[in-house]
Amino acid sequence: MAGKPLRIGVLALQGAFREHCRLLDSLGAAVREVRLPADLAGLNGLILPGGESTTMARLLSEYALWEPIRDFHTSGRAIWGTCAGAILLAREVQGAPPQFGGRQQSLGLLDTTVQRNAFGRQINSFAAPLTVQGLDLPFPAVFIRAPAFSGAGADVTVLAEWDGQAVMLRQGRILATAFHPELSGDARIHKLFIEMAQEAQAANT
Repeated sequence: MAGKPLRIGVLALQGAFREHCRLLDSLGAAVREVRLPADLAGLNGLILPGGESTTMARLLSEYALWEPIRDFHTSGRAIWGTCAGAILLAREVQGAPPQFGGRQQSLGLLDTTVQRNAFGRQINSFAAPLTVQGLDLPFPAVFIRAPAFSGAGADVTVLAEWDGQAVMLRQGRILATAFHPELSGDARIHKLFIEMAQEAQAANT
């Protein structure tokens, strides 16, 4: 990247945040692990990683991060959620564990419904060559207890599908992947997110 590197934060409360950090670093981004609201200051983009979405939701409450992340989006900056992170972004979550009364708190920023574990649990995890809009060659997507998206709003673009279900969406400055690009070793989707963060930065200056 030319000029001053973009500052990209990765929510580091739980899940596969280190893998995101490594790929971002390989692309020349200035990476910051985010654990507290103050860590969001000065960032150009934020990644919510894969992990366990109900655990992550509890930790967002514990560290008072729900509203700061919503404010981060409102301020015009880019956000990307992978797997559990994508679940946290959605308007509506289906398939929450019974102990949560079938309901799961989410940020409500992405105009879609997300179905947890849409492709099966851990034993049914798989990798697949995924055709992604904007990429010349298939992406080696890793699905682990992956969700799927449905009922997307009019301003949401489906960038990839697998087995007839949407698995990658973009809505303005929001990117969501049901799979784990950080586990593939392929940095193309991270590069796409950096470009989104650059576009958002340019629009806000």
